[in-house]
Amino acid sequence: MTTPEHPPPAPRPPAPASQDRIYRSSGGIAGGVLLLAIALWLGIDALVAGEGRTPWLALAALLLVVPLVTAYTLRPAVFADEERLRVRNPLRVVVLPWERVGALRSGYSNEVVADTGAKYQLWAVPVSLRARKRAAQREARRTAADGRKPAGRGGFGLAGRRATVGTEDGPVRAEGDKVMDELRSLLAAREGTGAAGGEIGVRWAYEIIAPALAGAVLLAVLFATG
Repeated sequence: MTTPEHPPPAPRPPAPASQDRIYRSSGGIAGGVLLLAIALWLGIDALVAGEGRTPWLALAALLLVVPLVTAYTLRPAVFADEERLRVRNPLRVVVLPWERVGALRSGYSNEVVADTGAKYQLWAVPVSLRARKRAAQREARRTAADGRKPAGRGGFGLAGRRATVGTEDGPVRAEGDKVMDELRSLLAAREGTGAAGGEIGVRWAYEIIAPALAGAVLLAVLFATG
């Protein structure tokens, strides 16, 4: 008498990878789209209707301008998940495991400092002194309004303020400072986990550098032979 064979259990689906938090500059994207639209409009018009050397000059200018505008406006982004921080700057991409991040600093620019001391600017999270000033003014007005609020029905005074419907919980912050606060929270959550650090990866954006360099060389040749 033979024992019936049971089919092996179906393999479990892999656990979904944690989703990246993506931070980008909306102002930079809007400005980049506008600049690219103007450059393409003028460049294509010169290519189609230009005479003599004009189409070649327009082609060289487009090869130089379009990659650089894309690099400095549309390309910058910061991706953060539970394991690493990936910084996509105009001309390179830097990947840092959280265990290799030494600090996240904010001053006149936002930057990440690796445990080796290397500093990488976060182009996608620009610092706006005007936005900080507006946030400070809103916070001052809100604090003054809470201080004038009578105790009891609407809430407490300054000594015992609590969140109410329609107001923010915590101080008013500029958008870039909020992003840095979130990144610092992710960094703090990874401290003391004992996970291996891994290597810091830096890759140059040759897909941006190559066409821009080709456009610059072509422009130089055209001007030199003109």
